[in-house]
Amino acid sequence: MRLKSFRGGVHAPDRKEATRDRPIEVLPPPARVVIPLQQHTGAPCEALVKEGDAVALGQKIGDSKAFVSAPVHASIAGKVTAVQLLPHPVLPKPVLSVVIEAEAAAAGAMDPAAAARPAGAEFPASSAWESLTVEQLKGNIREAGVVGLGGAAFPTHVKLSPSPEKPVDTLVLNGVECEPYLTNDHRLMLERGEEILEGARIVMKVLGVRRAFLGIEANKLDAIRHMEKLAAGAGVEVVGLKVKYPQGAEKQLIKAVLNREVPSGGLPFDVGVVVQNVGTVLAVREAVVRGKPLIERVLTVSGDGVGEPKNLLVRLGTSFAAVLEACGGVHLDGEAKVLMGGPMMGIAQYSLEVPVIKGTSGILVFRRGRLERETPCIKCGRCVEVCPMGLMPVRIADYAEKDNFAMCVEYGVKDCIECGACAFVCDTKRPLVHWVKYAKWNLARKK
Repeated sequence: MRLKSFRGGVHAPDRKEATRDRPIEVLPPPARVVIPLQQHTGAPCEALVKEGDAVALGQKIGDSKAFVSAPVHASIAGKVTAVQLLPHPVLPKPVLSVVIEAEAAAAGAMDPAAAARPAGAEFPASSAWESLTVEQLKGNIREAGVVGLGGAAFPTHVKLSPSPEKPVDTLVLNGVECEPYLTNDHRLMLERGEEILEGARIVMKVLGVRRAFLGIEANKLDAIRHMEKLAAGAGVEVVGLKVKYPQGAEKQLIKAVLNREVPSGGLPFDVGVVVQNVGTVLAVREAVVRGKPLIERVLTVSGDGVGEPKNLLVRLGTSFAAVLEACGGVHLDGEAKVLMGGPMMGIAQYSLEVPVIKGTSGILVFRRGRLERETPCIKCGRCVEVCPMGLMPVRIADYAEKDNFAMCVEYGVKDCIECGACAFVCDTKRPLVHWVKYAKWNLARKK
């Protein structure tokens, strides 16, 4: 197999050996969950329940009338004990959240492999999904609260609704998982490959496309071989990719697989493509075939501060502390750094009492290393060389530092995907991604 790739990027150590051979374990449902009403890109949900209400497993507890949004559901059965502002693992301010405490023997222990649908699900299951219309399929996906599970958490029903002026001809499945340490998508392909492909066929029907590609990096040869066997005759072609970060970014994946270049300021729609993570299409399949809302997800727990690294199937709303406790706890002598996501784009946490949300692909714990002091730029150009978007990160950072946001736009700050490749190679340890985020935040505020 001839491996494909894209221009730029970095070769970061993948650090996946601790969990790549660890099968997915099911974490028992917790006695208490905190369900934020915003776990997705777009409008936050409004609470559909109040303190004192009894809720069933899978019951919709939050929704919005906005098109770009996604409902949230109860991940355990029990009683609502609070609807209040609580810390969020991504957003800087507390978010309105629903707190549910399980009643005796009512946490809703659900075997993820079982066919029974949650009692509170409000949309039909259909193993004969081929007979459903496109609108019915999108409706079920929307009602299940499915969002992108690769990290961006963009509502899937919106992504599957391209404009008629921008017809889509190809589905690209993202099985790259280029972030170091994370292996949850790898394990899903090995353990639930047939269901992933069925989910892909459902998405293909919704989009009206006849061809699909599944991109997998070469450090997952077992997944490449396994998915090739399963995909034979299924209308999905497996594409091997070079091991390079950020190979899994949408625009870089499209370039590597199809040699199509998404224009500046554009979206995959602009080149006739929709990209979906393998975990997302599995969630689509769960919603359509089983009538199961998105109430749990697989995540990786790893890092040198974790007692026993694992891949876990976890109910949404479970605290980070409970997840880490199931992995042998945190083993550190002093301070630790806890990230949600991978080390390149993950978000540092200030508390372990934040909940697992739809976008939680991993929880990493690291011993606090030596603090490296920033020094003046030496104009080496390495950040320019590795930028997968062909930008000049050093110039964007220079102008952002001086609050000259108009020049940040001139140098393409809006095209930056914030992958962190520039900061990874910077010998002077400049916080380049920080300055990009600062510029984008100020531009959005002014707009």
